[in-house]
Amino acid sequence: MNKKVLIFKYIFFDLVAALIVWILFMIFRWVVNDGILFSNITIFFPNYNYYTNLVLFLLLCLAINYLSGYYLNPIKESKFFEFFTTLLTTAIISVIIFFVLLLDDIVVDYTYYYYSLLVLYAMLFGFTWLFRIIQTLIIRRNFKRKKWTINTLIVGTGKNAQRIASEISKTSLFNTVVGYVKVESFEKDVPLELILGNIFEVGKVIENNNVSEVVVALDDPGGHRIFDVINRLFQYNVDIWFTPRLYEILTGKVRIEKYGINPLVSVTQPTMSDWELCVKRAMDIVISVLSLILLSPFMIYFAIAIKMGSKGPVLYKQERIGRFGKSFNMLKFRSMYYDSEKGIPQLSGPDDDRITKVGRTMRKYRLDEIPQFFNVIKGDMSLVGPRPERKYYIDQIVQKAPYYCLIYRIRPGLTSWGPIKIGYADTIEKMIERLNYDIVYTEDMNLGTDLKIIFFTLEILFKGKGM
Repeated sequence: MNKKVLIFKYIFFDLVAALIVWILFMIFRWVVNDGILFSNITIFFPNYNYYTNLVLFLLLCLAINYLSGYYLNPIKESKFFEFFTTLLTTAIISVIIFFVLLLDDIVVDYTYYYYSLLVLYAMLFGFTWLFRIIQTLIIRRNFKRKKWTINTLIVGTGKNAQRIASEISKTSLFNTVVGYVKVESFEKDVPLELILGNIFEVGKVIENNNVSEVVVALDDPGGHRIFDVINRLFQYNVDIWFTPRLYEILTGKVRIEKYGINPLVSVTQPTMSDWELCVKRAMDIVISVLSLILLSPFMIYFAIAIKMGSKGPVLYKQERIGRFGKSFNMLKFRSMYYDSEKGIPQLSGPDDDRITKVGRTMRKYRLDEIPQFFNVIKGDMSLVGPRPERKYYIDQIVQKAPYYCLIYRIRPGLTSWGPIKIGYADTIEKMIERLNYDIVYTEDMNLGTDLKIIFFTLEILFKGKGM
């Protein structure tokens, strides 16, 4: 089973449904508006404007369906969610088309508008939902017959691991437990033949068994131990869940939506809803493109000033650790003298003599971070999210704050509560303090919070409090 292929099928059949609806609705408009059907062959070969409107209609359907969050994980969505989402998105598309397209028609009776809107909505919902439900039934049948499955690995071999595995086998349509990974040598409550290795061999176990999901189910999930395990798992492309401690239960972080009655906490799934994640990503791209266009004069000016002020490249690439613990090259305007670190990572403060004259101005207004809009467009970063760190410092932070891995669930950002409250961190202690603010953000993500953070960031920039 290839998840990307399945999602592509949903997108493809949504577009097929939209195309059928468009053709039928154009015929309906000609019949009702003109009162004739076969008087002109252009009904079958429309003029250029109709082809243009067709493309715009398909793009609108694709955009609204994406923003609804439906395409993020349509495989596991409930039938009610599928029905309700389709009902809502087709209503939004129909209303937009009603105001953009139908109001141009010249008619005697305005009830035509309402009939047209109702016909468009009924057809669009009917065909879209029909194709979706057929796809879903085929997919669920393949899962039920075990032609497809999501291989799941249990980390732990004690009673908790045995209980979770039993619940998965009884209640999950999609998941199959392929085995266990041993953490403690004394835990032996699962079949020995299903113990595939120990925690130090987990990478090989995941690869050999094509594992997609991992559940950390230790009998005594102490803070350091469970986060040590999770930190090992984050480098692999798997969804990670763990059985909650009292803290997660009391703070409402627990979800009882997988594997029956056993509550689990996701380490890799953001706390935002699917539609908010899609809107957030769309905002990232739109705002980044507009920002690069509007700020292009500043970019040209600083590029010239950097080149004339000191030797070295204009842009500075630095490897940072981002979503899922993957590394990427973060772009910045060079604000220090070339090779100022001399191969040894060093934190920077406001009075750092390695900062150039133009670099000090850029840092004051955080203009050195403008190139990171390219990272946002590429998908390495978001506008709002935890600030990414270098592995050299992450290794030190984890010693004191093993929960650092919790920020891996989302894309790092240009700004967040951490940079607003702490600013540039020139010590490990400040980096941990900034991390704590970023953890708060990851646990309370929503679009309203993002807008609030962007507002506070703009206030800091206009006041020149970047350093």
